[in-house]
Amino acid sequence: MDLSLEISGISKSYGRYPALNNVSLQAHDKEFLALLGPSGSGKTTLLRVLAGLEKPDAGEVRFGGEDFLSVPVRQRQVGMVFQHYALFRHMTVAQNIAFGLTVRPRSERPSKSEIADRVADLLSLVQLDDMGKRYPAQLSGGQRQRVALARALAIEPKMLLLDEPFGALDAQVRRELRRWLRELHDRAGVTTVFVTHDQEEALDLADRVAIMRDGQLIQLGAPNEVYENPADPFVYDFLGAACRMPGKVEGGRLTVADWVTKAPKGAPEGPVEVFFRPDEVAFAPADGAGLGAEVKAVAQRGPDVRIECVIEGEVFELEAHGPTLPAGVAPGLSLRVKPMRPRVYPRTTVA
Repeated sequence: MDLSLEISGISKSYGRYPALNNVSLQAHDKEFLALLGPSGSGKTTLLRVLAGLEKPDAGEVRFGGEDFLSVPVRQRQVGMVFQHYALFRHMTVAQNIAFGLTVRPRSERPSKSEIADRVADLLSLVQLDDMGKRYPAQLSGGQRQRVALARALAIEPKMLLLDEPFGALDAQVRRELRRWLRELHDRAGVTTVFVTHDQEEALDLADRVAIMRDGQLIQLGAPNEVYENPADPFVYDFLGAACRMPGKVEGGRLTVADWVTKAPKGAPEGPVEVFFRPDEVAFAPADGAGLGAEVKAVAQRGPDVRIECVIEGEVFELEAHGPTLPAGVAPGLSLRVKPMRPRVYPRTTVA
């Protein structure tokens, strides 16, 4: 059965505040789709619409070809995991995982042995085999989040909804669980919608990323596609560290401060905003090509070097790999900084 998700024209307002504004997107069967955006972008509201916790003002959601909004919440077969676990403290790990099965009507409830087998399988799946008799307070944050995921999977959902599931965890645990979650998704074989404001998390985990802002979908595509070809300055800036300068394109030439070079393909004529990544620059002596800069500070960590430069009166924190730096780079030195892959947008479109 094809369990693809199709969201068409979904809008939702709270008073005068439009949380979602005509959002349309698709998630393929068994796809891992990330909803990425800053706070207030509408990503959690959209997830709550899918879960049945919010009713949209307009629009349609179809899942597996069925009108999903007309399906009662209890029958949607959706597993949901929140940032703060929401585990029952008085229940053991095994009881928490089994909860969604034990509260089913008697006619739909599996037998006690079937529930026990399902819990044992899920404990193994989330790599907590020997912890079924423990209580949530006896687990680490990462382990509690695994229990929450196992509980969501216990009901054999057709769709898994994850709302910032790693937001309460420290960076190291987040990285470990990130790899594990992707493996879990692949083994469980469900359509997964994952909300996050962490760009690295979304780009590492998802098959495709939907980038949202102010209740609207800005761009949808594979992680590398949206990173390499941002739809607008907001996406470029949001997906990674970015340097930004005003410039002008005229006759196929790009002028930025005292640097003139060939304009990128498709660059619009006239005043533009020029973006480049701080780790995608080449350094040259003061008589070379590039933007005139003065070094303010240099910090080295192994082969990686962070160079603070003043360009046109603004401070930019740039990055380099040791061998790519000219010799003798130190505070006070004048040099040239050449963006290797500048990205150009019409200045009038910049927010």
